[in-house]
Amino acid sequence: MSSRFNKKSLIRWKVYIDRSKMYIGYVQFLLIIFVFIKSLGDNPVTEFVFNSPMIAVPIILVIFVIASLLLGYLDSRLGFREEEIRNHSRSNPVLMDIQKSLNELNDKVALMEQSKPRENSEKIDT
Repeated sequence: MSSRFNKKSLIRWKVYIDRSKMYIGYVQFLLIIFVFIKSLGDNPVTEFVFNSPMIAVPIILVIFVIASLLLGYLDSRLGFREEEIRNHSRSNPVLMDIQKSLNELNDKVALMEQSKPRENSEKIDT
């Protein structure tokens, strides 16, 4: 029984739940839109949305997709995503280990390149 509920399984389940939160967030956002429209009271928009849902819901979905794409584009264009990834990578121990290894490799390559001209000049002298 304990082998079925090990640390890796729990982490995998957490990842699944975290991924599903994104999709649940889409549904919540759409529900908030409908609650907002309902809170506007009696006006032509509210009456149209709730009296003609077969027409209004697809229109709202199209507006939602267009607005989401626009916000996502602006987010990418302004560089927020890159900065967010940079901040996450600083706190990620695995990525920090990879960065440390890359730095060590770069230092070793630089030392090897510095010693090559000396070796070549020593061969020429003999």
